[in-house]
Amino acid sequence: MNMMLLAFVGLAEAQVPNRTATYQMNTSTIIMPCNNSGYTDVTSTLGWGVVDFDWSNAKAIWAKQSPMNDEELLFKQVQMTTSATKDATVWVYRCSVYAYPWYTSVRTILDDPAYSDWFIKFKPDGPWYSPKCDNNYNPPLCSDYFHMQEQSPNYPHGDGDCAAPACDCGTKPCGFYLWNHSSTTVVKGQSFQDWFIHSYMFNEVGSSDLVSGFFWDDTWPGAGGKWGDAVPNVTEDCGLTTSDLLQGTASWETNMEALKEVTLSKGKFSWQMLWTGGDADGRGSTCPGPLVQQADCASSLRSLCTADSPAQVRTMMYAFYPGKCHNCKDQLPVDPPQLKEDLANFLLTRGPYAYLGHGWLGCSHDYVFPPELNVDYGEPTGLCAETAAGSGVFVREWTKAKVQMDCNSYTPTITLLP
Repeated sequence: MNMMLLAFVGLAEAQVPNRTATYQMNTSTIIMPCNNSGYTDVTSTLGWGVVDFDWSNAKAIWAKQSPMNDEELLFKQVQMTTSATKDATVWVYRCSVYAYPWYTSVRTILDDPAYSDWFIKFKPDGPWYSPKCDNNYNPPLCSDYFHMQEQSPNYPHGDGDCAAPACDCGTKPCGFYLWNHSSTTVVKGQSFQDWFIHSYMFNEVGSSDLVSGFFWDDTWPGAGGKWGDAVPNVTEDCGLTTSDLLQGTASWETNMEALKEVTLSKGKFSWQMLWTGGDADGRGSTCPGPLVQQADCASSLRSLCTADSPAQVRTMMYAFYPGKCHNCKDQLPVDPPQLKEDLANFLLTRGPYAYLGHGWLGCSHDYVFPPELNVDYGEPTGLCAETAAGSGVFVREWTKAKVQMDCNSYTPTITLLP
């Protein structure tokens, strides 16, 4: 997953779902689960409003297939989850920068030379930092299309272990390939943007009524050439100039803006359209943290409790403490240690469209669903407000509750009304 938070041009516009707003607490929750060893147990996601599955889900199964079938197994997980929970809202992973050959829709065009211009190539002359060949094949299986082994399955061991004698990603080695968003080549009647939106994002999986949204991972890096989710020296391996990086980034932004408009028109949404803090026009972070913490409680609430705050006009995602991809390496139950504080701050600051939950925390966690998230707090009667200038005490009235945070002692109080 991408740990960088970069500005996304145009994301401030129309950043709410094309659906009726709701203040129902349990449907205003979100998690990003995945299970490396197999399918995610559908009982482990019960209760959560939005369940956003990562591409690594069931990797121990699909990495051993010939050819790999991550995309199909991800949709099978969607079907299992929606069958187990009535009206479940399920989102799926789609990378916007790297082309994953374990997705059938991607592998199909990687295997077809007609689409060559839609992929960035290795520079003509080495040395190259990333290997061009899979030496488990005899003769070695090689490609001039740039690819790297970041988070990639391998044989006998990798980030996902393939079956003998080698990984099967089609006619090319497994790895992260790189989309050429700047390509103007039309193939079989489609431009890259048309294919990217309508045949990749919105293929039979993305178009399914069972899929309500997406996680659009990664960003083009701009002039700095610092790629997310990447091994070192991607820019050098591809021989990209500063001009190439700027053009590629501009083309990626154009294509993502077009994708955003199509997504909203279809009544769907994406994680990257969430507001997770920071820049009011910013892109949803993979690793969000709580928007209010003890050290900045009063100043944060003064900012968030205004009518023009992004918390009110965007779709806010408030992450449970500690957030920030904490516990990514630990396969432990996820039980929010500051549940009362985070819940109170969420109820104080949320707008008509908002989620409370967890960003990326890695695979194979159990996400505890606290009973407080099943309580009916009603609807807010107005914005939160400080009880007096400089008091540090903030209150918001709801139709079925009164919510207060005393920032002086960082003490939350949620009082249910009779």
